[in-house]
Amino acid sequence: MPDDLSEQTRARLANLARLQGRFPSAYSYPRSHKASELLQLHAGAPAGTRWPEELVRLAGRLMTIRRMGGLSFADLQDGSGRIQLCFSKQETAQVSDLEAADLGDLIGVRGYPFVTRTGQLSLMVLEWTLLVKSLHPLPDKFHGLVDPELRFRRRYLDLMVHPEVRRTFELRSAALRFIRRFLDGLGFMEVEGPTLQSVAGGAEARPFMTHHHALSRDYYLRIALELHLKRLLVGGFEKVYEIGRVYRNEGIDLTHNPEFTMLELYWAYVDYQAILELVEQMLGDLVRALTGSSQLVYQGTTLEFRAPFARLDYLQALREHVPGLETDPLDLGGLRAYCDARHPEWQVVPDYKLLDKLFSRYVEPTLIQPTFVMDHPLAISPLARPHRSREGVAERFELYTHSAELANAFSELNDAQDQRARFAAQVARRASGDEEAHQQDEDFLLALEYGMPPAGGLGVGIDRLIMLLTDQVSIKEVLLFPLLRPESGDRSDESGLNRS
Repeated sequence: MPDDLSEQTRARLANLARLQGRFPSAYSYPRSHKASELLQLHAGAPAGTRWPEELVRLAGRLMTIRRMGGLSFADLQDGSGRIQLCFSKQETAQVSDLEAADLGDLIGVRGYPFVTRTGQLSLMVLEWTLLVKSLHPLPDKFHGLVDPELRFRRRYLDLMVHPEVRRTFELRSAALRFIRRFLDGLGFMEVEGPTLQSVAGGAEARPFMTHHHALSRDYYLRIALELHLKRLLVGGFEKVYEIGRVYRNEGIDLTHNPEFTMLELYWAYVDYQAILELVEQMLGDLVRALTGSSQLVYQGTTLEFRAPFARLDYLQALREHVPGLETDPLDLGGLRAYCDARHPEWQVVPDYKLLDKLFSRYVEPTLIQPTFVMDHPLAISPLARPHRSREGVAERFELYTHSAELANAFSELNDAQDQRARFAAQVARRASGDEEAHQQDEDFLLALEYGMPPAGGLGVGIDRLIMLLTDQVSIKEVLLFPLLRPESGDRSDESGLNRS
C-alpha cells in the first residue's frame, strides 16, 4: 500500500484488523441462490410473510448499511441485482462484528427470506462472514462517478455503481451470441486469423507496429481480417467468419477507437447481392431478438429494420446532395477543381479520397433509416470486383443507419493480375506520402494466383452496431476498456472521487 493513505482507507484497515481471526479466510463461498432468483421466487408474497425453514446462502457486495438500534439493514448486490438484508441482535450470529463492516465489502450470508411490513422481500441473516474487505470507499451514488473519462478509466467502479452500464455490456454479449448462432446456422465456420502480420492489409488505414525480439523484425498489428480469411477460401473453406479485434493508428472521437471489434465473413460462389440479403436478415432478426420488434429507438429516432432496407446509388447520391457539383464524380480531375474552389481545406487530400470526403460531408447526414449505399467508385474500392455492367464502379455496398456506416461489402476481387495492378497503384500512393494506402502483400497475391472462387464478403463494425442497439452516442460507452491518455501523477485519492 502507498504511504499516503487517505483517512478513510486507514479506517478500513483498522476495521480489517478488528475482524482479523473472526472469520476464516475465504477461498470460496457456495451460494444456493442469486439475489434475483430469490426475489423472483417469492414475488408477490404479502407483508409479514416469513419462511424460517427455507435457509439460503447469498454472496455479494455491501452497497448500503443502515444501522438502527437492534436492527441493521443493508443492500447486498451480486451479478444479478440487489436484495435487502436484515441483521438482528436476536437472530444474527456475530452481529457485533457488523460495526466493522464497510460499504463495498464482499460478504457471504446465510438466512431465511421474509417480507417486511412495507412489502419488501428481504433476507433475515442468521450468519454472515467477511469474504473480502474493500480498502477504499465506493463513489458517492449521485456525485462520485459522473465524469465520463473517470468512468472509463475506473470501469470496475462504473460497473459496480451503475446497473445501466452493466446492462449495456450484457446486451453486447447477447448480440455477439446471436450473430454467432445466426452465422453458424447458415453453415459458416468461425476461424481466427493472426493479429501480428508481416504486411498490414485489407483496409486503408495507418497500422500500429511492434517488434519481435526473437525474430529480430518488426510486425504490424492487423488493420483488418480480410486477407487471411480470403486465403481460407483459396484453401477450400466456403463459408468463414471471424469476430476479432483490429487496430488502426488513427484519431479518437465519438465513433472511432484505435482498438475495435470487427465481424468479417466470406462466402464462396455468391456475390454482393447475396451478402446484402444476409445483412438484412441478420440485423432484422437481431433487432427483433433484443427488442421484440423490428423497430429500434436511437437518440429519439425510431429506426425500422424490417426488410427491405432502402437502396441508394452512390454516384446518384453525390449528384443530388453535393451543391453545385456539375462534373462527373468519376472524373477525379474535375472533382479536384470543384473541391479546390469549395473546400480549400482539402487540398492535401489525395484526389480519390475526395469522393469519400464529399460523401461524408453532404450525403451521410441524410442517411437516417437503414440504407444500403450501392455501387461505389472503383477508385475507392481496391479489393472489390468491378461492376459487371457499369464502367468505373465496383460491386460494393455500405450500410448506413443514423448517419453512421455499419457495414461494408463487396463482390470480392479474385483476379490475381487485377489485384496486383491495384496494389501497385496503392504502393505508389504510399510512396507519395499516403500512409493509409495498401501495402503489397505478395503472399496474398500468390494465394490468389492459385485461384479464389467468386465470393461475397462483409465487414461489420461491431462497436458501432452495439452503440445503435444500446442507444449510446460514444463508442467508449460500449468498450469495456477504451484507449485513454495515460494518467499524470499517481493514484492520489483514487482519482478524486467524491465519497459517501
